[in-house]
Amino acid sequence: MSSVLEHRREYLRLMRQFTLDNGTFTVTDIQQAAQIPRSTAQDWIMRLVQEGCVLIRAEKRGRSAARYAAMSAMPASTCRRIFTTIDGDKVEIYHDCMSGACAAFCGFHHALAGGVIASVERDGTLLRECARIGTRDVDVGLSPLAAVGVNGVAREGDYIVQHIHSIGGPAYSLSDMMARADGVCRVESEHAGIMVQGSVWTRALTHVTIGIDDTDSKTGGATFALALALLAHVSRIKGVLPIAHHVAMLNQDVFSKTAGNSASFIEVAVEPKKYMDLLERTQKFVAGESLSAEWGIAVKAGFTVPDGLREYGKLVREQIISRPMAEATAEQYGVLLHGGNGVIGALGAVALSGLSHEILLDPQKPVPVK
Repeated sequence: MSSVLEHRREYLRLMRQFTLDNGTFTVTDIQQAAQIPRSTAQDWIMRLVQEGCVLIRAEKRGRSAARYAAMSAMPASTCRRIFTTIDGDKVEIYHDCMSGACAAFCGFHHALAGGVIASVERDGTLLRECARIGTRDVDVGLSPLAAVGVNGVAREGDYIVQHIHSIGGPAYSLSDMMARADGVCRVESEHAGIMVQGSVWTRALTHVTIGIDDTDSKTGGATFALALALLAHVSRIKGVLPIAHHVAMLNQDVFSKTAGNSASFIEVAVEPKKYMDLLERTQKFVAGESLSAEWGIAVKAGFTVPDGLREYGKLVREQIISRPMAEATAEQYGVLLHGGNGVIGALGAVALSGLSHEILLDPQKPVPVK
């Protein structure tokens, strides 16, 4: 038995090395490297396929030998999550990677390729891209061209479909890894010479921004901490995916502030049928955890911020805003308010959503309004 285990270890080591060096291996590769009969190499490969240690990457076709890859030589996927939200004809694509380098790589090449991607932002390992429904040519190839680009985004029923052209490492990701990411429902890919073209299906989710303010008191608590706890709480709802947490500084001259007068907002992607459940749990959680009776939340569906709502975000940094003004603005732009006077700042946080951290955190920086 020890001899069998020793052979298994040695052959699997060879298979892993071929996979790391070349991406795949053949029976002949193992036969020649191990200096064993071809039938022995074939038997060991099939045994390890049955054990789940080796995958069949390509079946034998004519004179082309079957190709295999060792599973443990690489991560199942460098893509943790891929999901999409839709607002009118605009789509936001979220790609959560295992590393910031992978996210930076994809973001750089998507922007370089052009296509339907209108803007690219990266926050750590999360890549966030905005696109419009439609198609547009991409210029993909070997350096100095982009290695990957999104040339089309379409809605098909309850799904968003990304059409991607890629080469090299991104081609391997498209054909072998992206299907394993959370949020991906289906991937189809085909080789066209050295290029790989494919389509990725994800659910058409609703983007929801939740502003929170006035949850602390003079003696304790912090709105940013409650907002983070809320993000973790609602993310446990099946059909709700966390996107981000942000802090927004408001008017520093408000006399009733507890400290620096900051509000928070969180962003989530939610299946439409779970929207009301999200609202109910959000209200109960903030009411139960707040240390202030004046807590307030503002809830907005969709990631597009209308100019008039952005103007409110500008004013909430410059003036003392009344509650009736906040309520009128919220009604005009379809934002739901709950709670006490904290709704003024909570709506301000929602109105500032989509801006950079530099603008959100510096109340002296101008708020861009078209």
